[in-house]
Amino acid sequence: MNPTIFREDNYRFFFFSREELRMHVHVYCGDGEAKFWLEPQIELARNYKLSRQQLKTIEKIIEERQNEIRNAWKKHFNS
Repeated sequence: MNPTIFREDNYRFFFFSREELRMHVHVYCGDGEAKFWLEPQIELARNYKLSRQQLKTIEKIIEERQNEIRNAWKKHFNS
């Protein structure tokens, strides 16, 4: 199960339900995908085929919406 948190532009932000405990978010678009750590700070964990510009855009979205992502994480993984 990988619930979608939200979509913005061409990006889908989501979690994998059975993965590591460290807070993070996955991002997918037609060009590739990435994983960003949220703790202890926002940081790129993995990148598959996304450009530097795409990663910068994604990181900006995560920064702007990090409270929403963190709340979704807590709701999903504490249930």
